[in-house]
Amino acid sequence: MEEQRRRKKDHQVTGEFCERFGAIAVHKGFATLDQVKRAIGEQIDDDVHGREHRLIGTILYQRGWITEEMRVTIAAQACLLLLNRPDHYYPRLHQILVYPGPFVVYRQRRDGIGLLQDESRVLVGESWAHGQVILSWSDVLEGAAFVNDGRNVVIHEFAHQLDQEKGFANGAPELADFQRYPRWSRVLGQEYGALQERLQSRETSVLDPYAATDPAEFFAVCSEVFFEQPRHMAAEHPALYGELSRFYRVDPLCWQSVIGVAVTARSE
Repeated sequence: MEEQRRRKKDHQVTGEFCERFGAIAVHKGFATLDQVKRAIGEQIDDDVHGREHRLIGTILYQRGWITEEMRVTIAAQACLLLLNRPDHYYPRLHQILVYPGPFVVYRQRRDGIGLLQDESRVLVGESWAHGQVILSWSDVLEGAAFVNDGRNVVIHEFAHQLDQEKGFANGAPELADFQRYPRWSRVLGQEYGALQERLQSRETSVLDPYAATDPAEFFAVCSEVFFEQPRHMAAEHPALYGELSRFYRVDPLCWQSVIGVAVTARSE
């Protein structure tokens, strides 16, 4: 998504993010030095022979130099969104690109008077309608380690993938029954408007302020909270929780009850 969430917000690009990708990859254990050298060699060979230029990260991905830990950690979190959908596996998705940490993108945008302005942004994840998800590995690990903070970049970006199955994201993913759209639109529209009003009044919410950016980001942020803080969402936004529970075909409140019983039994 070109609209970024709170962890994709504008930052001043410092030297920390200007290091060469290969150095960061090796330092953080994303790839070995030999793999990076071989990837650089392929990049140079492509350029010399006039082939399409590929980023080092893309070459590492295409060569399969991604650890099993990465595959399993990302897949386990992405599959949460598909638990009761045995015939649905992100049909448009064809590539997951993993960077060691936050990455910089350079884009152009039009300012208030219509002029194109160059901008750089530091991101931790992106999802594109053509079937690509880009993730920061350090943030993937953080999302897996802290399961109840309402922040999970994998859930966020893969919620976008569900929303983008129709070719674009607007906060209205494909529902099982067409007759459910009016209620979905009404509930999420009301909740979206209410969040914007609360933010203007400086009131707090279980939903991150980034959810008020647009309907697509609202759906993605709500998905994070739904899976990670179901009790809070069900208490503050029962109608919204109900819509998401019907869409995802799961009730995370039950998971937390089971986890709570298991922890109690283990401690006795």
